Amino acid sequence: MNDITERLRKMLNVEVLEVEYEGDKIIVYVPQDQVRIAVGTGGAAVKAAELVLGKKIEVKAR
Repeated sequence: MNDITERLRKMLNVEVLEVEYEGDKIIVYVPQDQVRIAVGTGGAAVKAAELVLGKKIEVKAR
Protein backbone atom coordinates (compact mmCIF):
# COMPACT_ATOMS: atom_id res chain seq x y z
CA MET A 1 0.00 0.00 0.00
CA ASN A 2 1.43 3.37 -0.93
CA ASP A 3 1.53 6.40 1.34
CA ILE A 4 -1.61 8.11 -0.01
CA THR A 5 -3.66 4.92 0.22
CA GLU A 6 -2.56 4.37 3.80
CA ARG A 7 -3.32 7.98 4.74
CA LEU A 8 -6.78 7.75 3.17
CA ARG A 9 -7.47 4.51 5.04
CA LYS A 10 -6.61 6.17 8.33
CA MET A 11 -8.40 9.47 7.66
CA LEU A 12 -11.61 7.94 6.29
CA ASN A 13 -11.51 5.05 8.78
CA VAL A 14 -12.54 2.43 6.19
CA GLU A 15 -11.02 -0.35 4.10
CA VAL A 16 -9.68 1.15 0.86
CA LEU A 17 -10.04 -1.33 -2.00
CA GLU A 18 -8.52 0.77 -4.76
CA VAL A 19 -7.37 4.31 -5.46
CA GLU A 20 -7.41 5.96 -8.91
CA TYR A 21 -5.83 9.27 -9.80
CA GLU A 22 -7.70 11.36 -12.37
CA GLY A 23 -5.98 14.69 -12.91
CA ASP A 24 -6.40 16.70 -9.72
CA LYS A 25 -8.94 14.24 -8.27
CA ILE A 26 -8.56 11.04 -6.28
CA ILE A 27 -11.23 8.36 -6.64
CA VAL A 28 -11.38 6.06 -3.62
CA TYR A 29 -13.20 2.72 -3.86
CA VAL A 30 -14.52 1.32 -0.59
CA PRO A 31 -16.85 -1.59 0.29
CA GLN A 32 -20.56 -0.80 -0.25
CA ASP A 33 -21.37 -0.95 3.46
CA GLN A 34 -18.61 1.52 4.37
CA VAL A 35 -19.45 4.41 2.03
CA ARG A 36 -21.38 6.30 4.73
CA ILE A 37 -18.45 6.03 7.12
CA ALA A 38 -15.99 7.20 4.47
CA VAL A 39 -18.06 10.25 3.55
CA GLY A 40 -18.89 11.17 7.13
CA THR A 41 -21.72 13.33 8.44
CA GLY A 42 -22.38 16.04 5.90
CA GLY A 43 -19.25 15.00 4.02
CA ALA A 44 -17.01 16.01 6.91
CA ALA A 45 -14.57 13.09 6.62
CA VAL A 46 -14.02 13.61 2.90
CA LYS A 47 -13.67 17.38 3.27
CA ALA A 48 -11.06 16.96 6.01
CA ALA A 49 -9.10 14.48 3.89
CA GLU A 50 -9.28 16.86 0.91
CA LEU A 51 -7.77 19.64 3.01
CA VAL A 52 -4.94 17.43 4.23
CA LEU A 53 -4.10 15.98 0.80
CA GLY A 54 -4.84 19.11 -1.22
CA LYS A 55 -6.88 17.20 -3.81
CA LYS A 56 -10.56 16.63 -4.51
CA ILE A 57 -11.72 13.19 -3.30
CA GLU A 58 -14.60 11.13 -4.66
CA VAL A 59 -15.78 8.03 -2.79
CA LYS A 60 -17.33 5.16 -4.75
CA ALA A 61 -18.67 1.78 -3.66
CA ARG A 62 -17.34 -1.46 -4.98
